[in-house]
Amino acid sequence: MSTPDIDTADKADTADKAQTLKRLHEAPEILRVVNVWDAITAKVVTETPGTRAIATAGHSIAASHGFADGEIPLDLSLAAIERIVQATPLPVTADLDAGYGDPAETVRRAIGVGAVGANVEDRLVPLAEAAANVAAIVAAAEAEGVAFQLNARTDAFVRGGDRPLDEKIDDAIARGRAFLEAGAALVFVPGVLDREVTERLVAGLGAGRLSVIGLPGALSAAEYEALGVARISYGPTTQRVALRALRDLAADLYADGVIPADTPALN
Repeated sequence: MSTPDIDTADKADTADKAQTLKRLHEAPEILRVVNVWDAITAKVVTETPGTRAIATAGHSIAASHGFADGEIPLDLSLAAIERIVQATPLPVTADLDAGYGDPAETVRRAIGVGAVGANVEDRLVPLAEAAANVAAIVAAAEAEGVAFQLNARTDAFVRGGDRPLDEKIDDAIARGRAFLEAGAALVFVPGVLDREVTERLVAGLGAGRLSVIGLPGALSAAEYEALGVARISYGPTTQRVALRALRDLAADLYADGVIPADTPALN
């Protein structure tokens, strides 16, 4: 039997990881993904018991390269995602902002560096346009032979301004249903979602189809799971917690402190 070339082996590995992520999304247990922004954070999270998949934080990747959220060049973002993929054997789902003007091509390129899922924002463009973008992403992934897990994001809450809450919920459900019909795996509704709002979103989208973010003031993962949420991620807050620890350590060292004796070594 001949040995497959590297490209063929890589494609098979990516396809297998996509199926793994699909199973995790469809499992009755909520999928908890702790967001990372480079190879070392991916390695640390991968080695933490309980980790089943890795998610990148676009905001954090941009910040680590000196860019504001959404302003990092695509090539640089994909290079960072590729390094993260290479640092872990687990499936990686990437934050691809709004798709960089061509969501389908951006996803095709992300698959090329090993990503098997992504968040892509709608930024409240007209619903027909947003749904067409989802359909194009799904078609591009199918052409690559990957069961790509699109966590289609609607900004009905974070860009909803001062619209009444009921309007935001109705808009999120309408957009989410359209995205699911177009082939998205999940619908990501970022924002601090309380119990009542979550119940309404799950009722409108269906159990196991809603993805949320764990922000200060949000429910716990277990509480969201009980309400029928499929996935919870933590966005740039993981980097912010790490940076706070760095700041606090620096302040302690400037006050004549020492490096804690229980500081772990990194291989």
